[in-house]
Amino acid sequence: MSILIDKNTRLVVQGITGGEGSFHTRQMIEYGTNVVAGVTPGKGGQKFDDKVPVYNTVADAVEKEGANAAIIFVPPAFAADAILESAGNNLGVVVCIAEGIPTLDMMKIYQYLKNRSTRLVGPNCPGVISPGKAKVGIMPGFIHKQGSVGVVSRSGTLTYEAVHQLTELGIGQTTCIGIGGDPIIGTNFVDALSLYEKDPETKAVVMIGEIGGSAEEEAGLFVKENMSKPVISFIAGQTAPPGRRMGHAGAIIAGGKGTAAEKMSVLRECGVHVCESPAEIGATVAKVLK
Repeated sequence: MSILIDKNTRLVVQGITGGEGSFHTRQMIEYGTNVVAGVTPGKGGQKFDDKVPVYNTVADAVEKEGANAAIIFVPPAFAADAILESAGNNLGVVVCIAEGIPTLDMMKIYQYLKNRSTRLVGPNCPGVISPGKAKVGIMPGFIHKQGSVGVVSRSGTLTYEAVHQLTELGIGQTTCIGIGGDPIIGTNFVDALSLYEKDPETKAVVMIGEIGGSAEEEAGLFVKENMSKPVISFIAGQTAPPGRRMGHAGAIIAGGKGTAAEKMSVLRECGVHVCESPAEIGATVAKVLK
């Protein structure tokens, strides 16, 4: 069993004819993802690489190709409308890669999605991959290996680092989710941990957090009260000075809250296996699984 995406995923790519959209669509198809349609307003009727039909709207892609998931490669100024279009057509999963969506736009989307069945991943994220089954995102597929460890992260590059370490140790992954580093996102740590806890194939979870906000502390409490599976965590930004944004829009320590030390302390108290360095992630997972 995979969570969010699998062999039955029928993907529509919003912004398929843009540079980033075109490149990553080819990568996803090469990985084995079933890309059934693309959407670029005004370019309906064309075919991407002579095989993927392009439509003007998501509604057309759903009606004619049976799309049930979407990935969004459109400029940040239009990304919010793209999310709303996919959610409005009741797609099960929507992955938004776009970085720089205004926070006010995301506030409106957050409220809208509360009453919808659509699960948003992102924005400002690398996407989702269920190794050996499907990839809906921009991560390098070749570093992944099918297996029993879930990976969820606010950082794209640290996701790749953790996955590479696991694969090198012969430890495969069930599903890897990049939730994104913006202040307001669709799927958070608790949402992902809940999915992993229910997934019979996932035996352990790697959670990669960073400074800013309280998402990691909330995740720790969820682990303590609801998780039967071991969780291994690393928190990035341990040397970041308070009050200065480091990397992601959500990675800022405000009012003395959101420091790496504070997050690591809470996670340890909640029974999470905390790594001091990203280099320890793979070895810690191997030790916990044994």
